[in-house]
Amino acid sequence: MGLDGMTWYRLARKLHLGGVPLLPDLLRKVIYYLHSSHVPYQAELGEGTELGYGGIGVVIHRDAKVGRHCLISQQVTIGGRSGIEGVPVIGDYVRIGAGAKILGNIRIGDFAVIGANAVVIKDVPPATAVAGVPARVIRQDRDPIGMYQREMGRLPDPRDQARFAAPPLRSLTETTFQSGEA
Repeated sequence: MGLDGMTWYRLARKLHLGGVPLLPDLLRKVIYYLHSSHVPYQAELGEGTELGYGGIGVVIHRDAKVGRHCLISQQVTIGGRSGIEGVPVIGDYVRIGAGAKILGNIRIGDFAVIGANAVVIKDVPPATAVAGVPARVIRQDRDPIGMYQREMGRLPDPRDQARFAAPPLRSLTETTFQSGEA
């Protein structure tokens, strides 16, 4: 893991929440100088969230909220928009591609996938992939856990699997007999 931007952020956040003065600001500057990124300790980044390539070029608004186990790739901006109140709230297990911009008072649902260089200015439903400028829906996943496992090579936290499980598929015979057809 090493001393990437997320490690410095977590240390600064812990110090800030513990009421230690000055050190969190110093660590924010360390993040900036070592990783060319702005990851303020005031932002809420959930447990297990990772910054790709150590967080190179990542900019996150101080009021942004990012869920658990998210992947934020390099050169991503999560922030506000001029003249619009509010900042993004990002759900759990969201994957954000390189160079993506998530702007304004919007919500990104759990297990969403934001394509590289996408500009997201509207809400993204859970288990949905978006891409483009402005971002548009390109895929909706019926089984977000299965898709996450295929793409990330690991299962979500066991505590979350029941919460995000896909509804069971009905068999053809079950459907046929219930509708009265033979």
